[in-house]
Amino acid sequence: MPETTAHGPRRLAFGGDYNPEQWPESVWQEDVRLMGEAGVTMVSVGIFSWALLEPEPGAYDFGWLDRLLDLLHAHDIRVDLGTPTVAPPAWFYRAHPEALPVTREGVRYSFGSRGAICHSSPAYHEASARITTELARRYGTHPALALWHVHNEYGVPVSACYCDTCAVRFRRWLDTAHGSVEAVNDAWGTAFWGQRYASYEEIDPPRLTPTVGNPAQQLDYRRFADATLRENFRRERDILHRLSPGIPVTTNFMTALSQCDSLDYWTWGREVDVVTNDHYLITDGRRTHVNLAMAADLTRSVAGGAPWLLLEHSTSGVNWQPRNPAKRPGEMARNSLAHVARGSEGAMFFQWRQSRRGAEKFHSSMVPHAGTDSRVWREVVELGADLGALAELRGTRTVPDVCVLWDWQSWWAQNLEWRPSEDHDARERADSFYESLYDLHLTVDFAHPQADLSAYPLVVVPALYLATEAAGRDLRSYVENGGTLVVSYFSGIVDEHDAVHPGAYPGALRDVLGLTVEEWSPLGAGEGVRITGPDGASLPADVWTEFVVPRGAETVWTYADGPAAGGPAVTRHRLGLGTAWYVSTRLTADALDSVLRAACRDAGVDPRDALPRDVEVVRRSGEGGDFLFALNHTAQDAKVPLDGPGTELLDGERADGHLVVPAGAVRVVRLDT
Repeated sequence: MPETTAHGPRRLAFGGDYNPEQWPESVWQEDVRLMGEAGVTMVSVGIFSWALLEPEPGAYDFGWLDRLLDLLHAHDIRVDLGTPTVAPPAWFYRAHPEALPVTREGVRYSFGSRGAICHSSPAYHEASARITTELARRYGTHPALALWHVHNEYGVPVSACYCDTCAVRFRRWLDTAHGSVEAVNDAWGTAFWGQRYASYEEIDPPRLTPTVGNPAQQLDYRRFADATLRENFRRERDILHRLSPGIPVTTNFMTALSQCDSLDYWTWGREVDVVTNDHYLITDGRRTHVNLAMAADLTRSVAGGAPWLLLEHSTSGVNWQPRNPAKRPGEMARNSLAHVARGSEGAMFFQWRQSRRGAEKFHSSMVPHAGTDSRVWREVVELGADLGALAELRGTRTVPDVCVLWDWQSWWAQNLEWRPSEDHDARERADSFYESLYDLHLTVDFAHPQADLSAYPLVVVPALYLATEAAGRDLRSYVENGGTLVVSYFSGIVDEHDAVHPGAYPGALRDVLGLTVEEWSPLGAGEGVRITGPDGASLPADVWTEFVVPRGAETVWTYADGPAAGGPAVTRHRLGLGTAWYVSTRLTADALDSVLRAACRDAGVDPRDALPRDVEVVRRSGEGGDFLFALNHTAQDAKVPLDGPGTELLDGERADGHLVVPAGAVRVVRLDT
């Protein structure tokens, strides 16, 4: 039996989604032989197999899955076993067409894809609980079982349904959340436009309306939809906990802001036994390795800093973007090990063998259509060996330098209609601030606005449109006790019901920032301004300007032109033992460097200026030792300074003083203690 712990294999996880039902069983023996050659330690199985496991209601066929799990166990390969509830069978929808979701426009989706589910459907609840129960009873003690994998990528592609069944459940949810119709009216501000409700029965989901609907109602519906998905996860999780005790239960998140915006992952992170994530490079012209690092840091933060697992990424190109380039030589390993550096306990892929049919037949895999005589396969085998060499770092934790605040519910609220400028985007601000910190070579934790921030010398707030009064008090306390805070514009504006805080902007953050904002003045398309610093340096800005009135804060950068010319653009407020910075306009990631360096000086944080741009250095530490990852995303060899001597784990060489990282390569040093 493979060595295991309560959280799966002791080795780092390496493998991918395995869909043997797409192939004759004669291929299975070849698969497990190749898995051994590649060093595969775990595969995900059964995620889309409901129609095969239950070919008709109440009739089960587990024979093929029995043979598969026994085969994998015989070859020392662990299993992440899926409950196939993301893809109900055709017979289910024929019997229950009402379980197909309805769009806001009133259109009911059809069967023929995946994730087409009304999560309020009682029939779906019953059927999904039944198949989960049968799987748990049959495989809950199977020796190959390492993880239970519930559903798949909740919230993608459908996060909310607007049918009549959902309307009934929404009314119940409102009663629980608010307590009375009068409280709903107050929270939603229904006195505006005559929207007052006399009873719950008058309230429907926020369906299509002639003009903009009630924003607070829309925000509550996002919360309701998220809670409904989570309730279905818990239903399956609790069955698995009861019938398969000791085996951790997860579901694969998509934390990258480029991939999913419909789940509040702070809440979801508390529901799973181990956090897992799927990540795919978005080829939109940005530096893809920065997006990857940000997603990994965000996932680790959702896990509370604990080790997590990359459950899906791609060996090369995907097939669902407008343009799908192949990864360059070495990029797959570099991507994989970047996730490991930032806390993942391995690297899993979608998928093991490339499909010949279906919607994802051009999505890359570990065994490509080209077979084993291919660059991708050779790199897969090499990566498997590298992960095997890194087994000793399992259980260690990534060491952060600074913190970025992020709140999915604030993002939901900011994305509603009729905001001051369509050019201001919360994700863009988060990306830009993160990129600037990345270029300072600082490792980032993310946190909820009301988390304990006392361990971080520097906290950055790129976009917090929705900020509760409690969050404002917490941030003030953080600064007063010696923290350094950096806040971007359009933050602190509304409360949890999307109601503007009483008084001048920025509402909940006025006191900590030591200023008020009389008025915003967003810029026109393509317009820009410049701001001038204390040394006469000038920085470009665009999208947004404000008329800022210092009320204790000092002006550090001034608008040189534009609507607010001569007024404060960037301020600094000394408060108690700490300082709070405010950036009232949109600066690029490069321009933010000046502001963040100044804040770093206040915080006593030293940027790692000795490192070249796009050379990434991250540390993992714990009982297993101290490990330094150096990833070179450039086309030139790089020299990385070391704090002391150590052993490079991928080639066994000793390193002291500095480490040479070849172009495009990764090095991992176990530092001597």
